[in-house]
Amino acid sequence: MSEPRWDRLLVDATLATFAAGHPFGLVGRGALAITGDRIAWVGPADALPDAPERLAATVDRLDGALLTPGLIDCHTHLVFGGDRAREFDMRLNGASYEAIARAGGGIASTVAATRGADEAELLRQSLPRARALLRDGVTTLEIKSGYGLDLATERRMLRVARRIGQTLGIGVCTSFLGLHALPPEYRERRAEYVALVCDEMLPTLAAEGLVDAVDAFCEGIGFSREETARVFERAAALGLPVKLHAEQLSDQDGAALVAAHRGLSADHLEYLGEGGLRAMAQAGTVAVLLPGAFYALRETRLPPVEGLRAHGVPIAIATDCNPGTSPLLSLRLAANMACTLFRLTPEEALRGITVHAARALGLADRGTLAVGQRADLVAWTVGQPAELCYWTGGDLLRAVWLGGREVPLPLNPAASSPE
Repeated sequence: MSEPRWDRLLVDATLATFAAGHPFGLVGRGALAITGDRIAWVGPADALPDAPERLAATVDRLDGALLTPGLIDCHTHLVFGGDRAREFDMRLNGASYEAIARAGGGIASTVAATRGADEAELLRQSLPRARALLRDGVTTLEIKSGYGLDLATERRMLRVARRIGQTLGIGVCTSFLGLHALPPEYRERRAEYVALVCDEMLPTLAAEGLVDAVDAFCEGIGFSREETARVFERAAALGLPVKLHAEQLSDQDGAALVAAHRGLSADHLEYLGEGGLRAMAQAGTVAVLLPGAFYALRETRLPPVEGLRAHGVPIAIATDCNPGTSPLLSLRLAANMACTLFRLTPEEALRGITVHAARALGLADRGTLAVGQRADLVAWTVGQPAELCYWTGGDLLRAVWLGGREVPLPLNPAASSPE
């Protein structure tokens, strides 16, 4: 008998390949082969060149289960200290934002808690959140800094993000978010803080290999278009791509700014106008919609989904997992919200957490089931793709492969120590 052609062959699967041209890229009675950490063959099982047992060292039969690319969460603030559950309680008992801030709440409370946690403690607190996302089918995620607002803590956050990827074996892309909020010690020295971010923090962290992309919060309560442009220019000089929190609360023309810098994505976008739409379409900048924040903040202004469709702007969906405005630990629930709140179709939502989410991170090697792609795969206990958006919560995971390696189940989201 000749040597097996492939390391592993998955057969009797319903494949959602997300290939272009037909709904979900669906292949009934499909098969997928893995060699090393890559997909080596994909297609209908009856097109296999030989009997499965002769083709691969290991053959897994999936009994008709749905097989998809691993999900990609392209916007999270997953590493932080503490939580803001007390503020949630206070707000629903009638406390104003100002009263919460006077009581030490708001982003300042997260900054204080994050600054007060060493690297081991930050990892201990953050790993369960990453495990919960993995348990929900996420095999790649983006993690932002931005709750340190000083060099030492921003470095610590980004180091923890890297360690999460190493510990769990998942893909982690880091974004430096120095222009997230003005730290309390710089309240009267705004220009000095922006200079610190651009001239010291970003170059130092980039030189240490901790930064994959640069983000900012361009908003009336955040940073101006001019301040954002300054950090973008420094990112370009360092060879780093950019992305932006844009048009969440008002139209600051941030989407056009990030598009002018050929940015990977503009995120939130409830107040996106026609000029920003045209600029994003021309630049190929992905729109990342964040229904968890829309829901938690009880917003009423919808992002311009019809405009995004009309201009051909790719739409991604993410959890925006953060302690204040989107304490969301399920990317499938984010997809469900995108359907119910924003009226995306299930196919749009699922492409938004696979194909377009990969593009929002600048990753060309994942997000579809195709030969040569990274073998990050999820098998589900459902038979059709729409069910991944249809079911609100619940455990639908059957199996997960990270770079071709099957991860033992069950995964325990509550586990906190590195394995």
